[in-house]
Amino acid sequence: MEPVVALFDKVLVKAKEVGASDIHLCTGVPWRYRINGQVVSIPALPPLKGAEAEAIVRHVITTSNTYLRNDLESSMRALMDVDCSYSLPGVSRFRVNICRQRGSFSLVLRRIPFDSPSITDLCLPPVIREIAHEERGLVLVTGITGSGKSTTLAAMVKEINHTRPCKIVTIEDPIEYLHTEVKASVIQREVGSDTESFAKALRAALRQDPDIILVGEMRDRETIDIALKAAETGHLVLSTLHTMDAPKTIQRAVGVFELSEQKTIRLRMAESLKAVISQRLLRRCDKPGRIAIIEVMRTTLSIQDCIENPEKTGAIKEHIANGRDPHGMQTFDQHLTELYRAGVIDMETAKAAATSASDFERNLKFS
Repeated sequence: MEPVVALFDKVLVKAKEVGASDIHLCTGVPWRYRINGQVVSIPALPPLKGAEAEAIVRHVITTSNTYLRNDLESSMRALMDVDCSYSLPGVSRFRVNICRQRGSFSLVLRRIPFDSPSITDLCLPPVIREIAHEERGLVLVTGITGSGKSTTLAAMVKEINHTRPCKIVTIEDPIEYLHTEVKASVIQREVGSDTESFAKALRAALRQDPDIILVGEMRDRETIDIALKAAETGHLVLSTLHTMDAPKTIQRAVGVFELSEQKTIRLRMAESLKAVISQRLLRRCDKPGRIAIIEVMRTTLSIQDCIENPEKTGAIKEHIANGRDPHGMQTFDQHLTELYRAGVIDMETAKAAATSASDFERNLKFS
């Protein structure tokens, strides 16, 4: 093993020890960790050289299950962007993105524990467990990159796997959490090595007798259309979108279709969508680490009407706020208030994340 590859593995071991969520490697600059949301340089390590970065990329591709390893030399010459996974036995698994920048290589690795967390481990609202037990329909987990969407989905799959004898098919790019079968039968497929695309794998999944289908990301019109068909035909479909909240999620999903199709898509979504779980990660003040603040929308008759009629979509927030007691729904600000009063986050963090800092402070006094 080359010295830099051995050092690379040592850096990954240390990442687990210090609680880093990500490792950033870029030619010509120091090695870095992201710890509790902050990017910090790794002390005592010199900047990564171009040849060292290339050696690490070769090692990752060779040991991963990406199709690129089949013709490594051609792959290295043509490589511009690739997602894959890397495993360090006894330490952790990693989701890896490799790219070129100014002709040299850059890598970002997201640390993924071998064992997926539970809904309780993540301090998710109890309603998430109810949503995981939906028999059919579409459930979307949304948020920016790095907000914990994949982890929340993994916790929901774990809940199903431990409680329900059923068939689960996951389609991911790359596979992140590995699910050992407990009560459920689980098939996990990786885009690139096991299948060409989300859309093709999703279409194939419908012939694999699934009860639950997890689609890593709703990337395009075709994937969204097939996912809706799967939900309409009695499957529970779990997926993600890079949107900030429930109204924007509806708009994004509908917006990928032609204008002539959008009325029909709204009707289909109103019928099939069971919940939108939107999340952000905030720094805790009670102990080291971060916690997800969660907005939960469940599709009631009132919200169905808001989905069907674009002029009413903006009213979804009000229905979420009013649906807390009867349906377990909650807005970001409601969850912020709960976490602040429990001493989990401080006022500065809460105000920075609130929809309106002044409204948040005022509501604290009257709620």
